[in-house]
Amino acid sequence: MRWVESVTKEEWEKIDQVIAKYQGRYGALIPVLKETQEICGYLPKNVQRRIADGLSLSASQIYGVVSFYAFFTTIPRGKHIVRVCLGTACYVKGSKQILDNLQRELGVEVGGITRDRKYSLEAVRCLGCCSLAPAIVVDGDTHALVDPSEAIRIVRSYE
Repeated sequence: MRWVESVTKEEWEKIDQVIAKYQGRYGALIPVLKETQEICGYLPKNVQRRIADGLSLSASQIYGVVSFYAFFTTIPRGKHIVRVCLGTACYVKGSKQILDNLQRELGVEVGGITRDRKYSLEAVRCLGCCSLAPAIVVDGDTHALVDPSEAIRIVRSYE
């Protein structure tokens, strides 16, 4: 699915406020990108160009940082981000089944976004809570000892 890079007038105004707040400050790029992604949900090319112009940086510098750090994205994400751990402990305790169930129930592939834009589904290598395997994270909330049959109920509770 191809996404149109559309940013509303209100979002542009907020982005410009963020840029103005950090303009001329050393180390401003990461905070600007973070706050801008919170506004738009992702960092499309036209937004990256606006940040480059506003911070007097090259577009390639912006893209280099955006593409290096995993917490930045250039594609839209759903309202709720679901991360399923596929690290060894979680995998052994059924996280692959959790992932398969979520893909089927939500109708989305890993790295994708549901048609209604409610959910993004990601597979991660470790959430850092191996003793609580299998684990998933929804919007920053960690759910431990997840039963594969209960995963969809947990995710749907965020609607």
